Amino acid sequence: MIEIMMNSLIAFMLIGGTIMTALATVGIIRLPDMYSRLHAATKSTTLGVIMIMTGAFIYFWYIEGLIETNLLLGALFILLTSPVASHLLARSAFHADVKLIN
Repeated sequence: MIEIMMNSLIAFMLIGGTIMTALATVGIIRLPDMYSRLHAATKSTTLGVIMIMTGAFIYFWYIEGLIETNLLLGALFILLTSPVASHLLARSAFHADVKLIN
């Protein structure tokens, strides 16, 4: 019973992360202005990549018996740097007078 639950959790994390990343890609292509595209790129992609890395960590920990700290450190790095980078990009676009498209 626990094996089915863990496999379901791994599948949910990997598939959910893939869907979130795909939605971010669609948002980057379809949204009209820089600020909307930046929002789609950072929020959805950050969640998607963290879900994929967490699913991979759980897989290696539960199925393979390995504790891969690189996956957790990578997820933490993305979690910390992505919002800062998006803020800096939005701020520099604002100061460069990039206009919103309505």
